[in-house]
Amino acid sequence: MERFWLVLLLVALCALAGYGLYVGWRRRARRQSDIPALPVEPAELGPDLVEPMTGLYISTTSAGNWQDRIVAQGLGRRAAGAARLSAEGICIERDGESDIFVPVGDLVEVTTAPGIAGKVVGMADGVVLVRWSLGAEKLDSGFRADDTDRQIAFIAAATELIAQSRGTETQSKGASS
Repeated sequence: MERFWLVLLLVALCALAGYGLYVGWRRRARRQSDIPALPVEPAELGPDLVEPMTGLYISTTSAGNWQDRIVAQGLGRRAAGAARLSAEGICIERDGESDIFVPVGDLVEVTTAPGIAGKVVGMADGVVLVRWSLGAEKLDSGFRADDTDRQIAFIAAATELIAQSRGTETQSKGASS
């Protein structure tokens, strides 16, 4: 009989812990409700600039704060998928979740990191980190690629696209002055 009560107590503690996690997630989403809606993906993206990376979308955090997970707008849910790079920007296609589209004008930097909320790989280049702007917020989205060769090509092409975008912006601002 003593074992029955211990098992029942353990089940109750697990249920209480699960409820606490659920409530915490909901409160975090409420606190982050001022985060603007995600950009709308164009009806048709142009051709891929490099072969898409398959892998795992890990999470999105506030820029530079790898533990401050953003859960609003569905950004906190991990999913397998692919990251595509086109002239319009980066699209992270997530299985079972809505896609995340980052227009080229909102891209700040694409680099690597050893981890992000939800995954620490332990290698300096273990996670592809996409830093981008969403309204006034600066965010980091993490993607763990299946193939490091594709990861290297993706980062190089994205960095070049950002530089071209900045060059075009600078030229157009200079022409209008």
